[in-house]
This record gives sequence, structure tokens and C-alpha cells, in this order.
Amino acid sequence: MASDQKDRAMEKSLLEDIQDRLHAAREELEQELDRQLEDRRSEFRYRMHRGKVRFDHEMQVLQKTYRRGLWRYVTGARIATVLTAPVIYSLAIPLALLDLWVTVYQHICFRVYGIDLVRRSEHVVIDRQHLGYLNFIEKINCVYCGYGNGVIAYAREIAGRTEAYWCPIKHASRTPDPHGSFAGFMEFGDAEAYRDWLANGRKAISAAPSNAKSDL
Repeated sequence: MASDQKDRAMEKSLLEDIQDRLHAAREELEQELDRQLEDRRSEFRYRMHRGKVRFDHEMQVLQKTYRRGLWRYVTGARIATVLTAPVIYSLAIPLALLDLWVTVYQHICFRVYGIDLVRRSEHVVIDRQHLGYLNFIEKINCVYCGYGNGVIAYAREIAGRTEAYWCPIKHASRTPDPHGSFAGFMEFGDAEAYRDWLANGRKAISAAPSNAKSDL
């Protein structure tokens, strides 16, 4: 019995070490991505001003020379693309409802449970309409894609923090891309850890660290 407990403790320690290394590697990767982003801003001559993209005037003029006219764009589209467009854009309704409802949900429930609110603007990023080489339809498409994927990421983070509060237990099988809170969850089948968590209160395992409050 004592040997089994020792083996479990060693396995747990090994898993925690792997998780710590993965977390450190993820932080290093994010720092490198930030450096790469700064290099791209310098290369393509734009900057962020009060959350908005600002290109140098010369770059704006250059981008417009690559813009494809609306008439040429529409007449050159495949018939299948035109016919499926209404189906694609029909998702705007459920996406907007999801956006509204998860926002209402977190403002009610997260405040009651003491969970940090998810900052919507960190997930719903809409900025590609500032690109001068896109025509009006392309800009609309990019706004729609940015909104749709942003809302799904926003809802995923809210769902992840909810899971961290109510059921922070890992799955029996490995998931390909777990949310940010998942790494700190308890191991599948570790009844002792789960009971200790219940006894000590849900704050023992919380959502992804964030001091930011929602911007809505």
C-alpha cells in the first residue's frame, strides 16, 4: 500500500515537472511571437494607436495598387462560391446570440462565483479592414471571419474557466488542444486529490490567471 502511494507520488511529481516545463516553453514561445510581431510591424510600416492600426501614408498608397476592383472580383467568382455565401453568412445569427449570451452568462455567474471575467477584446479581434489591398467585399469577409473565430475563442475561454471552477479533472484520453486552464486540472481517477479539492474549496484550482476585468 505504501509502495503504491509512493509510486503515485513519483508519477504525479513527474507530470507536474513536465507541465512546468511546458508552461515555461509556452511563455518563451509567446515572447518570441511578440518579438516577431514587432519585426513585422516595422517591415510593413504600421503601428498600433489606441487599439487601431495606422499604416504609413506611402504604404497605404502602395497597398491600394494591389486592390482588386469589385466588378472584377464579383464576375471572377465561382458560381458555387456565390451560392454558398448565404449559408456561410447565416452563421452570423447564432454567433451573435452566442456572443450575447456568454457575455450575459459570465457577468452574472462569474461575479457570483468570484471567477475573473474574460476580456472580450482579447479574443474578438477585428482589424483586417484597415488593409488597403482588400476591396469592400474582402473586407466584409475578413471582418466576419475575425468576428466568428473571435467569438468562438471568447466562448471557449469562458467555458474553460467554468470547467475549472466546477469540474477541474483531466480526461482519460489526451485532448489535442486543451484550453488554458486545463493543465492545472487534477488527474483522471485521482479520487484523493478531488476530495481534497472539495474540502479546501474551489479556489485551490482556478481559471487561467488573469487580473483583467471584462471590457463590456
